[in-house]
Amino acid sequence: MNLKGIIFDLDGVICSTDEYHYQAWKKMADDLGVYFDREINNRLRGVSRMESLNIILERYTGPALSQQALTDLATKKNELYRTLLGQMTPADLTHEVKTTLDTLRSLGLKLAIGSSSKNAPFILERIGLAGYFDAVADGNCIQHSKPDPEVFLKAAQFLDLAPAACLVVEDAVAGAQAGHAGGFAVACVGDAAQAGAGDYNLTGFAQLLDVVQTL
Repeated sequence: MNLKGIIFDLDGVICSTDEYHYQAWKKMADDLGVYFDREINNRLRGVSRMESLNIILERYTGPALSQQALTDLATKKNELYRTLLGQMTPADLTHEVKTTLDTLRSLGLKLAIGSSSKNAPFILERIGLAGYFDAVADGNCIQHSKPDPEVFLKAAQFLDLAPAACLVVEDAVAGAQAGHAGGFAVACVGDAAQAGAGDYNLTGFAQLLDVVQTL
């Protein structure tokens, strides 16, 4: 493999916004009288907002909800989530992640974000990485969320690279599946690494530097 670019998921890889997602979805579920816990929350990782809402509503027993009502619920959740994201600062970007990114860039690799979140640009701004990546593919430019590979294929296209020349870095099993479906090699951290979902399953972000040396 002649590695030329790396495409990173954002949430759970570059920074962690999982707790903010959980708090926002929990508030919405409580308002609907729907049981929601962290195990259910884990099923939402890497999927779109509307798909996440559908998963939460699997336990909903109230009156039928119109499409407009569903849209309003998703919007309400996002507004609360963005309010919580406003608490983020560059301190939410760890030294390990930042120094690893800088080293990867110094090796001449192109770096991109491939995230299903429509809030990716806002998050990058909050943690001090606005304009840092060579390309950002997010929920604003795709029709299908992970495990569909669209967001990673878009990111590779933006980098002007073939999937075979890129490594995807993910923390969610659905994201790892998306990478493989798109023809990418996949390195996993976090839950996806523990599940053995990647071609390379890392114990820490900085271990990417060891992987790159082999590609």
